[in-house]
Amino acid sequence: MSLQILHPLAVIDLETTGIDLATDKIIEIAIVKLLPDGSIQRKRKLINPQKPIPAASSNVHGITDEMIKDAPTFKQVANEIKQFLQNCDLGGYNSNRFDIPMLVEEFLRAGLEFSMDGRKLIDVQKIFHLMEQRTLGAAYKFYCNKVLDNAHSAEADASATLEILHAQIERYPQLGLTLESILNCIGEEDCVDFARRMVLVDGVEIFNFGKHKGKSVVEVLKTEPQYYDWIMKGDFPLNTKQKLTEIFNRTFLKKIN
Repeated sequence: MSLQILHPLAVIDLETTGIDLATDKIIEIAIVKLLPDGSIQRKRKLINPQKPIPAASSNVHGITDEMIKDAPTFKQVANEIKQFLQNCDLGGYNSNRFDIPMLVEEFLRAGLEFSMDGRKLIDVQKIFHLMEQRTLGAAYKFYCNKVLDNAHSAEADASATLEILHAQIERYPQLGLTLESILNCIGEEDCVDFARRMVLVDGVEIFNFGKHKGKSVVEVLKTEPQYYDWIMKGDFPLNTKQKLTEIFNRTFLKKIN
């Protein structure tokens, strides 16, 4: 039983300087791309984040400042990565909450628009947590009966994630064999921005943090427009600011017919 896809599925894993979307940077990216014919393409790059890697992060993934000092910056490889991901749906492990948001941030920092329109997002961790409640290493052991060697090596983790996805559709027939059927089974997350500062509730954008948590974004912008300025000047991810600006423009700069 094989996953049936119409578009390539790019499984992404990142190693980074930390977990803050607004301030941390990618230091390694690995992409394992499954094509509709079942063949696999791979891309892996070390990235110079142009900032020191904290020792706590190096202790997790084993990448040091010395290892990336001669590596290209993300901006230098952004076009290459964007082209490799062209027309791809995206997958990963905890990718909806971390890898994809971080990747989008890096594209924005590099001055490139990376459109998510029409892309399906398959987070293998969500399937696993829904069905079994485990971690990546345990998922690999549970579904594939293998020990995950080189954990926190981006390519090893991305490859293991794709193997887990194949094993999951074997184990759970209710998932189906298409990305659409998988998403219908596990549900799609109604987030407005990847950092989840704003979420969709019954089709309405709602703030998901701070003093206005649970309130309509549009209504807050109308009654307290300075809140928009505070967020735009604050230490928030670029994607959050981008989505808030889209709502602001839609609300206040509507074209008069």
